[in-house]
Amino acid sequence: MTYVQIKHHLSDALLMAYSAGSLPEAFSLTVAAHISMCDECRARLGAFDAMGGAIIERCGTAEMNAGSLEATMQRIRATGPVNTAAPARKCNLPQPLQDYIGGDLDAVKWRSVGMGVKQAILPTSREATARLLFIPAGAAVPDHGHRGTELTLVLQGAFVDEVDHFGPGDIEIANEDLNHTPVADIGADCICLAATDAPLRFRGLIPRLAQPFLRI
Repeated sequence: MTYVQIKHHLSDALLMAYSAGSLPEAFSLTVAAHISMCDECRARLGAFDAMGGAIIERCGTAEMNAGSLEATMQRIRATGPVNTAAPARKCNLPQPLQDYIGGDLDAVKWRSVGMGVKQAILPTSREATARLLFIPAGAAVPDHGHRGTELTLVLQGAFVDEVDHFGPGDIEIANEDLNHTPVADIGADCICLAATDAPLRFRGLIPRLAQPFLRI
């Protein structure tokens, strides 16, 4: 799926790290989902991939251990036959995210976090956390800051905060300098994919008390 109105894009640093394979799993998932929705970032990633390929071609060759090829072929044979993919059908999630969770929004197991807001934490590596967020139209996420980096990709609906308005396909990159209160547009529920590499910094007492249980 492609969204022609996307105005908030990935930074060069994130695209280069994704191209190099050095991002945490949760960030890689979020970046891949955005790239699948954004022609501009997909083109920029292609340029970084080409640059990386050119650098590799100029590097010296490394000697392989004897038997490396045979060991690789044995591992390939041990994987068994490849399952035929099911026929593609219309989905309400970007393809990388659909592949990751094994379905569309109907397959998500939501957990309430209060005030109508729901989340579903996705299994990823420990370096960062990925979660789907459901924010009812007009509802707000508690005011918070950040101890690290937070990537928030809008999948459906929209939200507004102290920075700008973010619609489908837009991605907000937040760091320690940003304190904000995201509010879902009144016209539709907002569904986002959020990735964080450190706990959020909530100002309110109740969100701080609930934070360890909600793993936010």
